[in-house]
Amino acid sequence: MKLVNFLNKLIKNDGFILIDAYKNKYTVGSPIKPKPIILKILDQKLHQKLLFHPDLHFGEAYTNGSIVIENGTLTEFLEIALKNIGRNEINFYSKILNQIRGFYKTFINLNLIKKSKQNVAHHYDISEKLYDLFLDEKRQYSCAYFKNENDTLEQAQENKINHIIKKLNLKPNQKVLDIGSGWGTLAIEIAKKTKCAVVGITLSENQLNYSKAKAKELNLENQLDFRLIDYRQLNEKFDRIVSVGMFEHVGRKFYQTYFNTVSKLLNNDGVALIHTIGSSMPPRNPHPWITKYIFPGGYTPSLSEVSLPIEKSGLIISDIEVLRMHYAHTLRNWKDRFLSKKNQVLEMFDERFLRMWEFYLAGCEMAFKWGDQVVFQFQLTKKNNTAPTTRDYIYQL
Repeated sequence: MKLVNFLNKLIKNDGFILIDAYKNKYTVGSPIKPKPIILKILDQKLHQKLLFHPDLHFGEAYTNGSIVIENGTLTEFLEIALKNIGRNEINFYSKILNQIRGFYKTFINLNLIKKSKQNVAHHYDISEKLYDLFLDEKRQYSCAYFKNENDTLEQAQENKINHIIKKLNLKPNQKVLDIGSGWGTLAIEIAKKTKCAVVGITLSENQLNYSKAKAKELNLENQLDFRLIDYRQLNEKFDRIVSVGMFEHVGRKFYQTYFNTVSKLLNNDGVALIHTIGSSMPPRNPHPWITKYIFPGGYTPSLSEVSLPIEKSGLIISDIEVLRMHYAHTLRNWKDRFLSKKNQVLEMFDERFLRMWEFYLAGCEMAFKWGDQVVFQFQLTKKNNTAPTTRDYIYQL
């Protein structure tokens, strides 16, 4: 069977049992467990589809129930696969198809203002109850900062907030812009901890309403100004600009526009902090399953794709930090919480949605653990002497 031959070339460390749609049984690799994971293919069309374009079709098959995993979990199977694949393309056909699809998406998936709002609604306006099932109590939907792998999700998210506030080197009464403010947590914490005035902008109506209600509940309306607006529509100055988990949705065609806008909005003595998922590999095309089902218009850039538009905008990269395993730990926590609430998920959605989001969370966890995904934190200024000359200030209590 061609699929089995292909898999045996790929899987050199550990392995599993494959049962095809005709109920033929094959050993792939060299399984370590006494009772190996079993991958059952229930649709014979998948024999060719998985050989030709596994990046897309495996996720679709798992979502639709055409692939079933026994003697283990989806995460355990993906761990075997990803620790063997690593940062490489799965095969020649996938590489070519991803290139074609990426070239096509470059032209049809331009993240103009209207399209960006639609993309945000596709993911973030699904259901607030859904996100309450697996996020921390402050609804932070971005990479946490684990000082210790065993930190709770709540502690790690608090660490993240404090780390960013330190890097911004905030002073009381400064004016701060939060691009992609989500449910408002970072803006609220900046207002509470630093006495700064914060403008938070989002394209999600659900997130805007939640943020405004939270600001009113905490009596912070005089410090917080949440708006439903695209970053390209702003025309005012800020002492500090922060953006966490939003740059992934900007789109490659708009990187220069984004950093030109940051430069335009930032005061001459200002500091910006851009926190984004990125890739440790050279530029390549986005994962087809993720862009089709989870984040339309999304893309995680290589460092080389970001540095040039920053330089052209006139901004200075005063610091870069690469957070590696932190998002794997974050996603593991989200996935475990999500799966522990299966019954609540099924009350809101169906089995297909449950499996799709399990694949999303588990797949992304493994991409950060074994693949090319990392998080970049860029500290940007307009002058060499704006930020402190060492990182000591970040770690001082």
